[in-house]
Amino acid sequence: MARKPNKSQADELRGNRHEKGTSMPVNEYTPDALDRLVIESEINRLLATYVHNLDDGKIAENAELLDDARFQVGDDVVNGHDEVARFFRDNVQHHQDGTPRTWHALSNILIDIESATTATSVSYFTVHQEMPGLPLQPIVTGRYVDTFERRDGKWRYASRRVQPRLFGDVSFHVAAPQSGQL
Repeated sequence: MARKPNKSQADELRGNRHEKGTSMPVNEYTPDALDRLVIESEINRLLATYVHNLDDGKIAENAELLDDARFQVGDDVVNGHDEVARFFRDNVQHHQDGTPRTWHALSNILIDIESATTATSVSYFTVHQEMPGLPLQPIVTGRYVDTFERRDGKWRYASRRVQPRLFGDVSFHVAAPQSGQL
């Protein structure tokens, strides 16, 4: 009785090669249910890492996440590590503790897996802020519209479009602080 080939052997028989150190095939294929769960988990981690970095004031880390991405906020578009880092330095206030004193919450995350190497997502964000002179409150809500690519065994942002929708008091968050403000 012939043995049924395992997944790796079956992929090889179909001509699928795998990325080194992963179970993800190099050539395009339709991900199965388990692969889709892994992809969604990895992309969810990217989404969460970005907002944690924002709240922690980690500009360099977010510039690295968006290293090869097109990043758009409103009409402003920047590309690549250096431009993204400059955008955050020039447009987000960082206070005495080195952070923007914000708390980003993501919700309603929808991830669409197009292939083993491309995906898109849309999610809602709500930004809360608190500091002396500003009680804890939501200051902006909106959507992130993202595209992702898998390169060198890792999911990366290909683009991020930030679509702010509702605004509160953003005077302690965007642009340069007012004179004497910390």
